Amino acid sequence: MEAKALIPEDDLCCSVCCDIFKEPVVLKCSHSFCRVCLQQCWQEKGSRECPICRRKVSVDDPPLNLALKNIVESYLKQKTERETTDKTEARCSLHGEKVVLFCEHDKEPLCFICQTSRKHRNHPVCPVEEAALELKEELKPALNLVKEKLKKFTEVEQGCKKTAEHIRSQAQHTERQIKAEFEKLHQFLREEEEARLAELKEEEEQKSWIMEEKLEHISGDISTLTDKITALETAMETEDTSILKCTLQDPELLSGALIDVAKHLGNLTFRVWAKMLGMVQYTPVTMDPNTARADLSLSDDLTTVRDTDTAQNCPDNPERFMPCVSVLGSEGFTSGKHSWEVKVGNKPKWTIGVAKESINRKGNEPVSPEDGYWLIMLRNGDEYRAAGVTDLTLERKPQSIRVQLDYDGGEVSFFNSSDMSLIYTFKHTFTERVFPLFSPCVRDDGRNDEPLTICPVKVSVTVTSSQ
Repeated sequence: MEAKALIPEDDLCCSVCCDIFKEPVVLKCSHSFCRVCLQQCWQEKGSRECPICRRKVSVDDPPLNLALKNIVESYLKQKTERETTDKTEARCSLHGEKVVLFCEHDKEPLCFICQTSRKHRNHPVCPVEEAALELKEELKPALNLVKEKLKKFTEVEQGCKKTAEHIRSQAQHTERQIKAEFEKLHQFLREEEEARLAELKEEEEQKSWIMEEKLEHISGDISTLTDKITALETAMETEDTSILKCTLQDPELLSGALIDVAKHLGNLTFRVWAKMLGMVQYTPVTMDPNTARADLSLSDDLTTVRDTDTAQNCPDNPERFMPCVSVLGSEGFTSGKHSWEVKVGNKPKWTIGVAKESINRKGNEPVSPEDGYWLIMLRNGDEYRAAGVTDLTLERKPQSIRVQLDYDGGEVSFFNSSDMSLIYTFKHTFTERVFPLFSPCVRDDGRNDEPLTICPVKVSVTVTSSQ
């Protein structure tokens, strides 16, 4: 490698070398070189001499040329500033000149040559800095709008993350509940299996014992008959006929001695299923936890709701009520007749009934039939009202309310379940899906934490034989 002399008028040395090392050294002959280039040159030639004048050098490490080092640093600084300026300053794409003006008519940045062209000759212009300030002011509303959009997107992103976490939590909780419910069924079936096997074993032991008793008697009778045969054979030789009389009855197989297989296997699965009805419950409707306000707590079987007065960690999805303290049924209706019973107990406040699917779940709009609600409510312990319609007078305080929906007939009726006395009937022509609605209402000094519960209905099995 040939070392190059560092001469400022000739761009010093190779730009790569100078940009990297920036360490010029001077020899006694006054020639200056890059330290690394000089060392590499000496290593290749195997001798120390000036690459220009060939004068021998006595030192391994020549001194630093401070004056030249300052020149190199100043040069590199200027070069960096020029490159930065060239990158930041806009240039005219047609003429290569700096853009310093702005055409207010055509809304275009101009250089001085563009200003004198026919296209912009008589157009009003201003310094590009002034135009930039004006444009910034004009862009502020749009910028604010974009910032608001960004804020909304960020909020939705956080909501999506929260929803994803809630989905995992819901799945885990639901999985545990499914396993718990099936474990109850498995336990019932195991116990039923053990009981029926024990019954079979008991019958086997009882009938086996009876058969052993029968065999013992028969063995005794056989022994007696064998003795008589021997005696008869002896009497035949002596002509003694007194022993010809035989008092033993003929032996017979016992009736019902076999296992009653039909009793154990006949309609086995049906009889187990019918017995299982005693441990299961059925409710005509259940509640949808995805619609419940965050501070409402639902039972695992989704038939009970209470106000906890403490917000739970759940996403504010579109289906969820907020701030209304309500929850909808899990299934809606678009036809037919449907009924369910709600236990209200001694709660001082509650609201139950039917609501259409399109109600606003994120506000406190009026709850009237015109707004898509058909409800009755209790306030202050004794004030009953058909929501949005009229006050009600009840002869006795109901402990449970039966709600009857006749979608096709256009009626929602409420009854006192104890005597089925009519409380109130709404009449309306339904045009969309409607859902049961339940509201335990906000707690009032701890006096309203009793739940609302959907009552189970009695399940029965009716068997009809085909003719």
